[in-house]
Amino acid sequence: MSKAVRVFWKAFFIGLVSFILFLTLINLGVFGKLPSLKELENPSIMLASIVYAEDGTQMGKYYTDKGNRSNVEYKDISPNVINALVATEDERFYEHSGIDGRAVMRAIVKMGRDGGGSTITQQLALNMFNGERSRNPVSRIIQKLKEWIIAIKLERNFTKEEILALYLNAVPFGDNIYGIRNASRTFFQKEPDRLSVDESAVLIGMLKGNTLYNPRKNPKAAIERRNTVINQMVKNNYLSETEAARLKLKPIDLTNYSKMDENNGLAPYLRDVIKDELKRWCKEHKNPATGESYNLYSDGLKIYTTINTRMQIYAEEAVAKHMPMLQKALNSQTSIRRGQVWKDYSNTLESFMRKSDRWQNEEDDGMSEAEIKKSFSQPVSMKVFAWNEKREKDTVMSPLDSIKYNRQMLETAFMAVDPMTGAVKAWIGGIDFKTYKYDHVNVNTKRQVGSSIKPLLYCDAIEDVGFSPETTVLNEAQYFDGYGLVPAKGQCGGRGDTVTMASALAYSLNCASASIMKQVTPSRFVEFLRKINIQSSLEPYPSICLGAVNISMYEMLWGYSMFPAGGFSTRPYYISRIEDKNGNVLARFDTERKEVISQNTAYTMCRMMQGPVDIGTAAGLRNRLGLAEMGGKTGTTNSNTDAWFIGYTPQLLAGVWIGCEDQFIHMENNYMGQGAQAARPIWEYFFAKALADKNLGLNRQSKFIQPESLKADMMYDYMKIIDKKPPPGAEGDNQGNGNASQYLDTSTPTVPVDSRLSDDEQKVLMEATSPSKNKKDNNSTTNQQTTPEKKKKGFWQRLFGGKNKDQKTDH
Repeated sequence: MSKAVRVFWKAFFIGLVSFILFLTLINLGVFGKLPSLKELENPSIMLASIVYAEDGTQMGKYYTDKGNRSNVEYKDISPNVINALVATEDERFYEHSGIDGRAVMRAIVKMGRDGGGSTITQQLALNMFNGERSRNPVSRIIQKLKEWIIAIKLERNFTKEEILALYLNAVPFGDNIYGIRNASRTFFQKEPDRLSVDESAVLIGMLKGNTLYNPRKNPKAAIERRNTVINQMVKNNYLSETEAARLKLKPIDLTNYSKMDENNGLAPYLRDVIKDELKRWCKEHKNPATGESYNLYSDGLKIYTTINTRMQIYAEEAVAKHMPMLQKALNSQTSIRRGQVWKDYSNTLESFMRKSDRWQNEEDDGMSEAEIKKSFSQPVSMKVFAWNEKREKDTVMSPLDSIKYNRQMLETAFMAVDPMTGAVKAWIGGIDFKTYKYDHVNVNTKRQVGSSIKPLLYCDAIEDVGFSPETTVLNEAQYFDGYGLVPAKGQCGGRGDTVTMASALAYSLNCASASIMKQVTPSRFVEFLRKINIQSSLEPYPSICLGAVNISMYEMLWGYSMFPAGGFSTRPYYISRIEDKNGNVLARFDTERKEVISQNTAYTMCRMMQGPVDIGTAAGLRNRLGLAEMGGKTGTTNSNTDAWFIGYTPQLLAGVWIGCEDQFIHMENNYMGQGAQAARPIWEYFFAKALADKNLGLNRQSKFIQPESLKADMMYDYMKIIDKKPPPGAEGDNQGNGNASQYLDTSTPTVPVDSRLSDDEQKVLMEATSPSKNKKDNNSTTNQQTTPEKKKKGFWQRLFGGKNKDQKTDH
C-alpha cells in the first residue's frame, strides 16, 4: 500500500471517528440541548387555545403569531394534501428513515440548485425545535446535524402517517397562518379533509414561499406554483395527465377567503372577557408536562362555553336591525348636527385628542402642541365605523370630527341567560368589537339602571315587609330626613291618590315607589340588594328606589334570576369546562344557586311583572310574542341617558341596555329615548326569532311554577281591571332618579292639601313627612301612607287596581 493510500485511509478513519464523536457530542447536548424522548413523544409545537360554543362550533382563538395552530389528525387530512406534499417535498418519504442520502448528495453536487436535501422529517424537526435556519455557515452545519439526529429519533418513535400530520400541523402558510387546518379554513372555508386536488396544490405550493406564492397577494405566481405541484403529482403517479391538464386551467377561487382574528367569530366581546379570566386561571394552574404555569397562547387549551350559537346570532341580528334606526334618530338631533352638544365639553374633547395615537405620534415627531392641535382640524382620508355590511366606510374628515363621530355612537349591551342553570346563552358587549372594544355587559361596567331596579324594591317589600300586589300606596313624593323630597322635583301628577302596588309597577310610578321605599327603608333595601348578589357600590340613599345607582348588566340579570327560578338566585356563568390539548378535563364550572326569597314571593313577582308587558310601559309585548306568561320591566334614567329593558319567560332571561359612552350625549326625543322604545325592540326581536326556532326548545305555553299555597287565586283578567292607561309620564324626565347629591335638601317640605283626605288623615300625612317624625320613624313599616291592606276577596282580580288619569309615570 502506497504512502498516499495510507494517508487517505488514515484521514478517512480519523474524519469518520471525529464525525461520529461530533455527532455524539451534539446528541449529548454539548452544542445545545436536544429534545428528550418524552419531548419527542409530546412535541412542544405552540398551539392556539380554542374557544367553543356549547354545540362545538369554534368561536375564536387565543394565540401568538407562531402559536396560531389547530391540531388535526392524519385521518382528517385529505389524501390530496398528503399526495401533493410527498410528491413536491420528499418523493422518497416512504423509503428513507429520516435522511435521504440521494437527496443529500444531489444538494452537495449541485450546490442546492435543484433543492436542498432536507426530508419532510428533517423539516418537521426544524419547525418543532429550532424554528428558523441559521445564516451562519458553521451554526447551520451544527443545526443540520441536529436535524438529522432529531429526524432519526422521530422516525423511530412515530409512524409515517403521524410524522406527516405533525408536519402539516406545524408549517407556516401565507398570511401568517400556521397549520393545515387554519390554512384550509382561511383560504377555502373548508376542513382539511374536504380539500380538492387543486386546492391542496395551492396550499402545498405556498410552503416553498408563503409570501411569494400567496394566492391572495401574488395570484399569478401562486397559479404557476400550483401547476408545478400538480406536475409533481403526475410525475409520482398520484394524478393522470388528463386530470392535471384540466386542473391547471382553473383559476384559484378565493371567494370564501376569511381570516379569523379577534375581531370576528362568535361573541368577540365575551371572548375578550374570558381571555382575562383564563390568564388568571393559567397563572394559578401548572402544566404537568412542563411543571410551569399554563400558557393561554401556546398550550392548546380547549375552552368550552355555554354560548348557544343560534341565540348569539339572533342577538347580533337584533342589534343590527334596531341600532341603525336609533342612531339615525340621534344623529338627526339639532344638537348633534350642529355640534352644540360639545359646546360645554371642549376640555373633554381635548382629553380625547391627547389620548389618541395621532397625538402621541406627532408629539414623538417633535411637533409643538399648537401644530398638533392644528393638524386635528385638517381633513384626512380615513375609515370609520358605519352601519353597513362591512361595518365601516371610507370618508374624509378631520381627526377632531372623527373623535366626535365615534363618541356620538350609541352603544348597547345584551345578555341572555338560562335562569335555572345560569348558563349564558348570548352576550353582546357593544355595537362592533373591531372599532369599539369596551364591553358593556361584564360585572365591572356600571350604568345607572333607572326604573329597572323597581322590581327588586317591590320584591323586598313583599318578602320582608309583608306587602302584596294589591297593597295600596300613596302616589305622592316622599320626604326623607337629610335628603329632601323623592322624586326631587316632587312631580307626581295627581297628588294624594293611592294606587295598588301592582299598578305602581305596571306604570312605573316614581312617587309610589318612593312611598314603598319609605316603608322598606333605604338601609334594608341595600341589605336586600347585597343578599341577591348585587355587588356594586351601594349607599342607602332614598334615590336608589328610582334607579340612581350604577349596576352592571351582569349583576342585574343575576338579581332578576330569582323571579323565574322560583326564589333561587342563579349566578350567570359562561365557561363550562377547560381541557388540555389532548382532551383531558382540567376544570369544570357549573351552576351556583342559593335561595334568597320564598317561592311564593318569586311567583307573585312573576305574575305582577306581567303588568308592564301587558298593559303598562311595554304594553302588548307578551301578546305580540304569543307567550302564555312572562315578566318584564323597562328603565330610563334622567334625560334618556340610559335605556333598559329586562324580561324573562320561565325558560329564558335577557336584558338590553342602550346609551352613549358620554352621558351628556343622549336622545332628546323623550319617546324614542325611553326603555320601551330604545331597548325593548332588541329584546323583542331576539325573543321572536328564538321562539320561532324549534331547535331551541323554547315553549310559548310554558308557565311559571305556582306554589300550592297560591293555587286558590287564579284570576288574571288585567284589562277588565285597568280600562284606562295613564298618559305618558316621567320616564326620561328629570324626576330625581339622578345622583344621590340631588337629595341633600334638609328643608321642611311643603305638604299639599288633598281635599279627599279628612283633617285627621291630613294631620297624619304631615306628621309622616316632617323631618322630626322622619328621624323617629325612619325604620317604621307601619306608616299610614303605605300600610298593607288585608287580603280581600278576588285578590288577583284587583291586581292592577287604583288608577288615576293624572298619574305620572317613569318607565
